[in-house]
Amino acid sequence: MTDNGDNALGIYISIPFCRSKCTYCNFASGVFPVSDHIPYVNRLIEDLSRARAWADEVGADLPRRVDTIYFGGGTPSLLAPDLLAQLFSAIRGEFDLDANAEITVECAPGQVADATLEAMVAAGVNRVSLGVQSFVDSEAHASGRLHSRVIVEQDLWRLRAAGIANLNLDLIAGLAGQTFASWEESLEALVDSEVPHASVYMLEVDEDSRLGRELLKRGARYRADLVPHDDAIAHMYERAIERLEESSLCQYEISNFARPEFESKHNLRYWRRRPYLGVGLDALSMLVVHAAPVWNGSGDQTKPTDVLRFTATDDLKAYLAGSIAPEITRLSPAQQHEEAWFLGLRLNQGVDIGALRQEFSLELVAPAIETVERLVDAGLLVANGGRVCLTSRGRLISNDVFQEFLAPEVATAACAQ
Repeated sequence: MTDNGDNALGIYISIPFCRSKCTYCNFASGVFPVSDHIPYVNRLIEDLSRARAWADEVGADLPRRVDTIYFGGGTPSLLAPDLLAQLFSAIRGEFDLDANAEITVECAPGQVADATLEAMVAAGVNRVSLGVQSFVDSEAHASGRLHSRVIVEQDLWRLRAAGIANLNLDLIAGLAGQTFASWEESLEALVDSEVPHASVYMLEVDEDSRLGRELLKRGARYRADLVPHDDAIAHMYERAIERLEESSLCQYEISNFARPEFESKHNLRYWRRRPYLGVGLDALSMLVVHAAPVWNGSGDQTKPTDVLRFTATDDLKAYLAGSIAPEITRLSPAQQHEEAWFLGLRLNQGVDIGALRQEFSLELVAPAIETVERLVDAGLLVANGGRVCLTSRGRLISNDVFQEFLAPEVATAACAQ
């Protein structure tokens, strides 16, 4: 289990409410009644207040110190200012928040009221992620977004004027109707915005989104027939890497780019396998259980680490009723080892083989090294100085690369889904 020794925690708060459901969205979010907001926040506060007792019940370590908070969604900025204030008060009542903690709120352009922005600043929010997806108005509207490029530019000005300069913009390569020319337009607008962080995603095709289902059945609803081909999407992604690099937004993870010191600390927590508490609809948590010290045959003291993963229900009514407890999974050393590879390889800095050999048994690591050698020969990985990283080609088919590090039965199950 990766640990930098500071025993800190990250907190993720899921806010599933949207004004419209985007065609490509595969998250547990939707257009729910405003009347659900208050009971939902009350449930979040209840979960936060019970988190420590709940962690004790399952033997998990829940640090008091918090260095990152992330409000995701959905559209968290749709919550009334007083509800946001109540949530932050509950967090500070249960945890010790670092003075320089990174506090992120996801916002939809055009959906950040002045009073909400004031409440965010008063609560200590210092980072905002705007779900732009495209600066071309026709593309944004066709996918279900309600904003225009002008609105995005206005919101960037308002956020900076309020003192929030740590800003991220999201773009998606592969939206319906997108062309190389329109993609270049979005990239140039992103660069011109001078934000210190950007996220660029390739369109996901699965059964969890309306557009994905339409693409899988080769239909035309939601302009599915105008979605670019896979090769074109890959080319757009590669062009984004090149153009953002030119403007000092350097890639540090498959989908994320930042100027120095502006990497997302909260998301790095996921990829580095550090503890986090997720609260709300479909939220994930990952906490550790430190076993009693044992002595190995060489007389060295070791501390085996168990990892517990918790998954909350994605049914809003069930969550509000508190009728379904989070699903708990205890990760075996083999599963932790697999996660170390497919999470670590997401980062441009890659996986430190020496660190893995210290954390896991040689029996687990040795087969993975053989897999690395095979994928290096295939041009999908590069090994240098004890680190293993994805190549440019490897990033384009990263899910296929990650699957190579899964146990056969896990890989088979993944293919069957």
